[in-house]
Amino acid sequence: MTRIIFMGTPEYAGTILEALIQANDIEIVAVYTQPDKPVGRKGILTPPIVKVLAEKANLRVIQPNRLRDEAVVSELVAIPCDMIIVAAYGQILPRAILDHAPCVNLHASILPQYRGASPIQQSLLNNDAQSGVTAMWMDEGLDTGAIIKIETLSIGADEMVSSLYERLTVAAVKLTLDVIRTWDCKSAVSQNDSEATHCTKILKSDGLIDFGNAREIYNRYRAFTPWPGIFTESGLKIKEMRLEDEDSVGVAGTITHIDKESIRVQCVKGSLRIIRVQAPSKQETSVIDYLNGKRIGCGHSLV
Repeated sequence: MTRIIFMGTPEYAGTILEALIQANDIEIVAVYTQPDKPVGRKGILTPPIVKVLAEKANLRVIQPNRLRDEAVVSELVAIPCDMIIVAAYGQILPRAILDHAPCVNLHASILPQYRGASPIQQSLLNNDAQSGVTAMWMDEGLDTGAIIKIETLSIGADEMVSSLYERLTVAAVKLTLDVIRTWDCKSAVSQNDSEATHCTKILKSDGLIDFGNAREIYNRYRAFTPWPGIFTESGLKIKEMRLEDEDSVGVAGTITHIDKESIRVQCVKGSLRIIRVQAPSKQETSVIDYLNGKRIGCGHSLV
């Protein structure tokens, strides 16, 4: 029986935790996750999904504000375990914890590509053909540890972040169980730091578009739906769209074609087929109904 301390916070981590709970050869001795946070306009204090799943399984849950606090570290290293599994936990582990037991991180990229906070979105923003999950032995850096194994998968040409997220989660579950059962520190290969790239936390402002390059906007749509979404300077949210072409040139934002269900909007380079939109403080609607309400048509600017 392998004793595990699990550390994670979002749904990605929750799915991995569920698999560990169900495994007959694994005992979870403690679960670390981020503190409950206020959610929504009313600021309702809401627990992370990992906490919900852990408490349902009657597991010990610990939610420190700072993992580096001396008392927190002392409490953790007093818990006997064979391995620490980390999946999107949200805090960097201090040396004392790394020394307590072998620490494995499941990072949703093909490391050393996309170290950091938003690897799945970044792969879509860059229109990559492949993504993956890397299992690595952790060190004190940010996603810099030696690589144990990588599971890769192809990205569909029109794949959205939700679909890619789900498929990477399935790969991460498989990889986690494989590492716990069959791998050791000696098998790992150091990362080539000269090949490393980084990605940062996504901000709401990242969703702002200007109809400059159709391919770039479509990639943002794939990466940022549902959050933060993509929207124009006027606040109009583009809820459903397709890439029409990548090579045409014209005036940014101009409506060039209208049919029964969609419109074609020209970008400086390329064009987009827009199907559904949402105006500020309004319900989502078809783009045709939006145009009728605004009394605009071909030759007008969508923005």
